[in-house]
This record gives sequence, C-alpha cells and structure tokens, in this order.
Amino acid sequence: MDTVKSICVFCGSSPGALPEYTQAARSLGRLMGEMGITLVYGGSNIGLMRAIADACMENGGNVVGVMPHGLIEREVAYRELKNFFVVETMSERKEKMAELSDAFIAMPGGIGTLDEIFEAMSWNQLEIMDKPVALLNTEGFYNDLIRFLDHTTSQKFVRPEHRNNLLVHEDPAVLLQYILGHKNQKVDSKWIDDLKSETAKRL
Repeated sequence: MDTVKSICVFCGSSPGALPEYTQAARSLGRLMGEMGITLVYGGSNIGLMRAIADACMENGGNVVGVMPHGLIEREVAYRELKNFFVVETMSERKEKMAELSDAFIAMPGGIGTLDEIFEAMSWNQLEIMDKPVALLNTEGFYNDLIRFLDHTTSQKFVRPEHRNNLLVHEDPAVLLQYILGHKNQKVDSKWIDDLKSETAKRL
C-alpha cells in the first residue's frame, strides 16, 4: 500500500513500567517524522502519547491530536499542537481519528488502547473501512493477546483472513514497512451463508 500518508497511533497515557516503551514511542515518532507520515493520536501531553508526538515534531513531522472535551478539562491536552480537534465523546474521537488516518498502530497501552485497536479491526472485518492495522509488540507486550487471537481463530470465532490482516512486529521500522506494503486479505462473500449453514446444524 503506497498511499499511507497518515497513521493513527494508539498508546498509553502512562509511560508504562519499562523504559523501552518510551524508547519505542520515540523511535516510531522519529521515523514517521522523517518519512513525512502524519501522526494522528489522542492529543495527550503525558505518557507514551507525549513521547511519540514530541519525537515526530522534532523530526519535522506533522502531528494531529483528537480529544473529547472531558479530557481537555482534566488538563491533559497537548495545547502546543498546531492541529487539534475537539470532539464531544470518545466514540466521536475514534471516528475522527479513523477519518484522518490511512492506517493504525497500537503501541503498549491499557483499556483505551485495546478498545481503539479492536474497533479498527472490527471496522475492517465489517468492511466499513479497508486500512492496515498493526501492533508494535515492544518487549513482547502483546504476546498474550496474539496467542488469544490465535485461539479465537482456531475456535472459529475469527476468520483466518481477518486474523492474518493484523500486522505484528517489535521493530518500528519493520512494522512501518509492513504497513506500506500491506493489502488486506478479503473473505469470500459467501461467508455469511456458511455461518447460517453452521448455525442450522447446531440448533
């Protein structure tokens, strides 16, 4: 895929337990800045979110923040950003970030990060959009999640094509190249009919 001009990065508002998380955030931000890829993120001035935004801007990159009113009132907004969208709700935040982005990366983070990356995966699965989705697996942070996704696939709750569309690597540079060269696998249009048939057999 050679049309990736912006990437939405989901990551923690905490720096996490390991210094490697911040190092990875800065490395990804630096690379995006050098490559001219716009960073779209949650607009916070703390944690990994601050680290990646600073690194991107320090290397000539464009950074776009998106945040709902409620979080701005808690004074966690990165007010120095030139491009900042204020929305009403968390749902609108995800929709706006998706609108502004050509691909998605989840770095280490918490519940919010998981919610955001799974929604992006779901939108691809439902063909609401068709964009690369990836995990930056710093220090094996997502190993257990990857095993769980493999389990859901083996138990036939996730299609192999949808599972294979999730890109994973621990090196930011390699992951970016995966994204730039990726084309999502498509599921045969009769998969819903297959599910109806399987359901009928079990009832």
